[in-house]
Amino acid sequence: MIPEGIGGWLRRRAATSPDHPAIVFQREAIPYRALADRVDRLAAALQGLGVGPGDRVAYLGANHPSFVETLFAAARLGAVLVPLNTRLAPAELAYMLDDADPVVLVNGAGLESTAVAAVAGRELVRVVVGTPESAADPAALDWDRVLAGGDPAALVPATTTLDDPALIIYTSGTTGRPKGAVLTHGAITWNAINVLADYDLTSTDRALMISPLFHVASLGMGCLPVLLKGATVLLEERFVPGDALRSIEALRATAISGVPTTYQLMTEDPAWPTTDISSLRLLTCGGSAVPDRVREAYEARGLAFSGGYGMTETSPGVTMLPAPQSLAHGGSAGLAHFFTRYRIRAVDGALAPAGVPGEIEAAGPNVFAGYWRNPAATAAAFTDDGWLRTGDVGVADQDGFLTIADRVKDMIISGGENVYSAEVEQAIMTIEGVTGVAVLGMPHERWGEVPHAVVTLAPGRTLDPEELVARLSVLLARYKVPRTLEVVDDLPRTASGKVRKEELRRRAAARA
Repeated sequence: MIPEGIGGWLRRRAATSPDHPAIVFQREAIPYRALADRVDRLAAALQGLGVGPGDRVAYLGANHPSFVETLFAAARLGAVLVPLNTRLAPAELAYMLDDADPVVLVNGAGLESTAVAAVAGRELVRVVVGTPESAADPAALDWDRVLAGGDPAALVPATTTLDDPALIIYTSGTTGRPKGAVLTHGAITWNAINVLADYDLTSTDRALMISPLFHVASLGMGCLPVLLKGATVLLEERFVPGDALRSIEALRATAISGVPTTYQLMTEDPAWPTTDISSLRLLTCGGSAVPDRVREAYEARGLAFSGGYGMTETSPGVTMLPAPQSLAHGGSAGLAHFFTRYRIRAVDGALAPAGVPGEIEAAGPNVFAGYWRNPAATAAAFTDDGWLRTGDVGVADQDGFLTIADRVKDMIISGGENVYSAEVEQAIMTIEGVTGVAVLGMPHERWGEVPHAVVTLAPGRTLDPEELVARLSVLLARYKVPRTLEVVDDLPRTASGKVRKEELRRRAAARA
């Protein structure tokens, strides 16, 4: 029996287009029938390792077919995939493993030492894809042997429904502690349907995936819609500008998705002027607005960007800006996705008319089910009538085009990665002698924004940028560590004691 959730997608595609390439990785194609067979074998193997309905399976690794296989194999069992950001420090990963409590962790060989440190003292089965770096964990299982040992005939698929959880993706909140957003089979299915309804994606497309699949944007807006449509995912292990350009030319990629930084880095690569990118027709970009010079570089080669706005909790699409309208509505995040709605809530609590800014609220079948084991945060995330509070401020025009005005959650977007200032501030406060801190985003030509720390110190204490980086590197991913440091006598505060970050931003901008 083919289940109702995403676990049945590949088996259905294996029936309708068995020999069409589903994934191309390192120039090797995996047809839909072969991919479906591998998923069934892996599902049987995971079942033999004790994975059942509702259990969690974590994945820590760069882009690889095993990520896709693990996702769909877990779905076949009614289990939940927990993708982990490879850029996080072991301490950050350990918190997520404690919270999600997975039965199995699959990790890429290049992350062996990180995985060993993160799972220390935890009871779970660890499976290594590829050749392990060392014998640091002799109990780890080899991916190929695990896969070969699975017997599809013994597989007992779960009877999942669209309401069952399929993914837990961790997103840091303003409290500084990551929260696991639970995305159901229905949420990610409807998000994929939104993409297919709003973008001109066909079964003959070849979509280059240059962003990490552990990011909901790459997975939800790129990989999953492509597989649902029966098109081909051209999977890059990691983003290298020159490699991406070579893949576009050699594999005749027709679609690509990324963040402004990735598109900029490709234009700065020496191969940019001579690479044949004429096969491309669909460029999607998220995270932040595309700088004019980058947009113009692609327009000069006959290409326009499709933008949008979203978040992990919406799987992730809320709005989209079609390429034909990108020039007329530059700077806008576009219109609501086909089966999704948004509205603006003004400061006074009333629904805001066009032209009046307020908090963006979203609703639709792609909205998440809540935060994993965190009912208080889940309740706070929704309005009384069931709309998601995004925490972002926006303004809509008369035609429904949304413009993002500010971030209520004070999030910094650096190279497409979300950095939450509260999390960084908590880490800085563990440094002896720091008495106060505020972290804010500062404009950066390449990364869009980078974290900037403003601190106060106890009398007689000193702190320089090198020491700050050294202290934080063991606690935080590198992209979260502030690039610059400012030591001040006092932090400007409101009457209630809250730091006035807008004043700090004005001061920094004036100095710049």
